[in-house]
Amino acid sequence: MREKPVKGDSGKNRIRYGVEMIPFDFYPRTRLVFGPGTVHSVGEHASQLGLRRLLLVCDPGIMATPHPQTVIESLKAAGITVETFSDFGQNPSTVMVDRGVAAAAAYQPDGLIGLGGGSSMDCCKGINFVFSCGGTMSDYKGIGKATSDLLPLIAIPTTAGTGSEVQSFAIISDPETHVKMACGDKRAAPKVSILDPELTLSQPPQVTRLTAIDAVSHALETYVSKRRNEISKTFSRQAFGLLGSAIETVFIQPDDLAARSAMLLGASLSGLAIENSMLGAAHATANPLTARHDVVHGQAVGLMLPAVIRLNATRFPDAYAELLREIEPSTTSAGASDANASSPAASSPLAADRLAWHVSRWVELAGLKTKLVDLGIAEASIDDMVPEALEQWTGTFNPVALDADVVRKLYQESFA
Repeated sequence: MREKPVKGDSGKNRIRYGVEMIPFDFYPRTRLVFGPGTVHSVGEHASQLGLRRLLLVCDPGIMATPHPQTVIESLKAAGITVETFSDFGQNPSTVMVDRGVAAAAAYQPDGLIGLGGGSSMDCCKGINFVFSCGGTMSDYKGIGKATSDLLPLIAIPTTAGTGSEVQSFAIISDPETHVKMACGDKRAAPKVSILDPELTLSQPPQVTRLTAIDAVSHALETYVSKRRNEISKTFSRQAFGLLGSAIETVFIQPDDLAARSAMLLGASLSGLAIENSMLGAAHATANPLTARHDVVHGQAVGLMLPAVIRLNATRFPDAYAELLREIEPSTTSAGASDANASSPAASSPLAADRLAWHVSRWVELAGLKTKLVDLGIAEASIDDMVPEALEQWTGTFNPVALDADVVRKLYQESFA
């Protein structure tokens, strides 16, 4: 840490600041409405936005729950007409988005609602890009490619995972290569996000576990990203504290509403951290596992994360010690417990090992694999995944620069 005198203060009063104070431009684009039962207020919020004709986008799994009807009833009570689109699945592709655009063109909505997990919200945003601006989904790969204003969008997450409900990015897959395109524009961010933890109670246990691991990975990666700043780190750290305090309870007692609330809010704060920072090597190395070997994202990123923590600890050991204190409050500034200086967290580098241990333990408690060999992936396939990982945009934000040797070592460390 360094100190800088306050101007005109003669050095008597000082303010402390980090070694790096990275400039940021924080503009909250999404209104957050949090609490049990808040889903019933969707009609009120849609009316406040002046919306009268909405397209509700939710996947078939969500359509089989009572949630869409709850949303529809609230909208109709507010005098709002609504139609549904659900002809898509996990990791929505450009083909699925095109089907949604056709549905929107036939119905002509003045707003959209994304109800469900990350797939529902990504598909909803993808539809919004193409329906509002024309062209094809690939035209919006990158940042700031929208050519006009998009329709107002309301996001209602039913999982505690992606944080898409507070982000301006849609992640859309190529139907042939399964490579994911990141399509971002500030106009794509939802106008309102309704965070009702009661909706997450209906999720199957495996969905709960996979999305929980994904949310944890977001908090950890954003905290050390090259684009981290004081705002994003605030979101990351608070998110990790909420997630780390509740994740085991949610796995063991999935009907615990307090734990569900902490997970949902933590996942959304992680999403805000992504929006104001970025991800890193865990996501870069996880995506080839999904594209090439059909490994579910939460499993892939959770498996790769411990090795990435240990890699990044070579540059940011103190940051990981700070995060560790969110779930082990007795940890001192040196990374050790006052009562037990010989604990695994006795120094900042060892704090990173301790944090990696927590992640591996959570992955195991989720019933997921912690090694590539246990997924039936041959070690020989690592050389095929390395160049694909280096093509991932998220990897460019990792605090330790990625090259073929670094990525290969991450895969090898995660193999067996």
